Amino acid sequence: MDIDGVVADVRHRLRHVERRPKDWDAFFAAAERDPPHPEGIAVVSTLAADHDVVYVTGRPEHLRAVTETWLEVHGIGGRRLVMRTERDRSPAAHLKVQIVRRLESEAPIGVVVDDDAEVLAAMEAAGYATFAATWERRAIEEDAALAEAQEADGRT
Repeated sequence: MDIDGVVADVRHRLRHVERRPKDWDAFFAAAERDPPHPEGIAVVSTLAADHDVVYVTGRPEHLRAVTETWLEVHGIGGRRLVMRTERDRSPAAHLKVQIVRRLESEAPIGVVVDDDAEVLAAMEAAGYATFAATWERRAIEEDAALAEAQEADGRT
């Protein structure tokens, strides 16, 4: 289960990465104020009934405490959280496939839930079932900024 754009609404902070230079400090500092996506919360709750939900996010490790607190506040915490290491700038699709392959060595993967089309395509190519989180509607420039942050910059 991804976080940004799936259970957390990131649209309010995309303005920090739409311009150059990108203000990564402001972008990440605003993560604690992300509103929840009710649809994403519902997917977590539904899957948790008979699956072990694991959050796989491109967020950097320094956001662990903020992320865990956010998940708890919104009633979906207490689950394993796998994050990007501080020095990793690989594209989200590459990073997440690697993580899911490692997780598969521990238990079968039921479904991968993400909002990033490139992540979903890479997961499908690797043989995983996917569910596209399509509820976060973004303006064209916001969508482009997030895609660049995830795939080109390797930052979320």
